[in-house]
Amino acid sequence: MGLKSLVSAKIEVKSNKDVLHHVFTHKSHHVSTMCPMHIQGCELLEGVFGTAGSKISWTYKYEGKEMISKQITEAIDDEKQMIIFKEFEGDIVNKYENFKATFHIDAKADADMVCWTIEYERPNEDLPELISLMEYIVSVTKVVDDHHVNMK
Repeated sequence: MGLKSLVSAKIEVKSNKDVLHHVFTHKSHHVSTMCPMHIQGCELLEGVFGTAGSKISWTYKYEGKEMISKQITEAIDDEKQMIIFKEFEGDIVNKYENFKATFHIDAKADADMVCWTIEYERPNEDLPELISLMEYIVSVTKVVDDHHVNMK
């Protein structure tokens, strides 16, 4: 059994929270056009974008390397504006086990916050915590947010 880890971040967003939820739920394949320096592609492998059980393959550049992530959309809650992705194949699960990413929006009166949480297991203490991956996810989120702010 691995060492369980959880890393989370909250990012205040300037664009419409409903738009961001819609992008990450139903329009994942458009993220590569919004931030091509980070994401090179998003391909639907099975199912329909925006439905639980669908499978997606991401190609992205992380820490200077071309990477792949194949994920199943484990759950979607439109009311809570939450999505859970579980990686079943790819570069991260080649090293880390039980990798899961959760996106949700915490709507406050004064600001909307995109919240990301990644959960995973490290097989041993030699593998680092995925702090840099969370920083990468935050960066992607900011670029998608800026894209929608600039469209206004």
